[in-house]
Amino acid sequence: MRKRVAILGSTGSVGTQAIEVVEAAPERFDVVALAAGGGRPELLARQAIDHEVEVVAVSQATAAQDVQLALYAEAQRRGWDRGDHRVPRLLAGRDAAEQVARTDCDVVLNAMTGAVGLRPTLAALETGTTLALANKESLIIGGTLVTGAAPPGQLVPVDSEHSALAQAMRGEKASDVARLVVTASGGPFRGRTREELRDVTPEQAMAHPTWDMGPVITINSATLVNKGLEVIEAHLLFDIGFDRIDVVVHPTSVVHSMVELVDGSTMVQASPPDMRLPIALGLAWPERVPGAARPCDWSAPTAWEFFPLDDEAFPAIRLARQAGEFGRTAPAVLNAVNEVCVDAFVAGDLDFLGIPDTIEQVLSAHVADPDVAAAPLTVEGVLAADAAAREQAAALVDRRVATR
Repeated sequence: MRKRVAILGSTGSVGTQAIEVVEAAPERFDVVALAAGGGRPELLARQAIDHEVEVVAVSQATAAQDVQLALYAEAQRRGWDRGDHRVPRLLAGRDAAEQVARTDCDVVLNAMTGAVGLRPTLAALETGTTLALANKESLIIGGTLVTGAAPPGQLVPVDSEHSALAQAMRGEKASDVARLVVTASGGPFRGRTREELRDVTPEQAMAHPTWDMGPVITINSATLVNKGLEVIEAHLLFDIGFDRIDVVVHPTSVVHSMVELVDGSTMVQASPPDMRLPIALGLAWPERVPGAARPCDWSAPTAWEFFPLDDEAFPAIRLARQAGEFGRTAPAVLNAVNEVCVDAFVAGDLDFLGIPDTIEQVLSAHVADPDVAAAPLTVEGVLAADAAAREQAAALVDRRVATR
């Protein structure tokens, strides 16, 4: 039986690759609903018409008219104006993706970027639908609100590292796991000292050596903030303490992560860097999709290299551990400040080192606040901490700009 799939963030990097996975296995999947920001109306319309989806949603209400016109134009181009087919229903507004997450389907792929994915993640879990989660931020900031809403098997990771861990842990008892080893490519600045990072540009930060990703994730990989978030994600997904989660630099990104077992054995998941593999696993879990991605060529000479992290040049993982160990709303603060800083860096208003420096400044103040430690974790509290952290980060960025 084919699985009915709803894709949130369909016009982004993961979303478009998910469409490719579906189109390569039409006997396995049907796309029934799409959600996107609305900034690429022609692409969204083409996806919707290609798959004859029932619902299309855009979070930017101002983009609704552009998407509606694009839908009609694409339908007319294909002769649909004769009435042979119907144009999908269009939803618009801040809760549009949340409505799509409640669609009657078998799998919701949340490939949105940022904290805006939290409510759609919770909505999908509430319906009991399998959630293929590429929006790591919603898990990280939601913490136990998300894990507590997901019975075993409902939440399937789509990040390549966590998909690798899930695969390596199949059939293993939790008590047999000694530690998790998450791999990092090291980004475009691997090997540079902190001083050598002072004048790097957004264009340099966007030149990732192995992965083709969106701008936010690519810059997060350059700062290693992305890897810090993944450490928190691994802790929440697999209930492993931070002291048993390591990060190593592996430039070729062929080994996606490893699980070390108590008897000294290490389970490795390896494949060429291609997000279609973890996406296909997320959509079909616990089954596999034949031919989802190409395998390693074991007939060719191959060398795997691993290097330790440079915590001085790249403090993001240390900061993420601090936020994750404190818990509560600290991960939300970490993520919110980073999003503001990435935008400022891309706009030329913040230097590269200003990203981790600003995160550390706001995060340190947050965890030192006694009211934060005493407050229960709620969705409203998470979103309030997110908003406050963004204001503080923006003020610090403005201050740095003013003192140039």
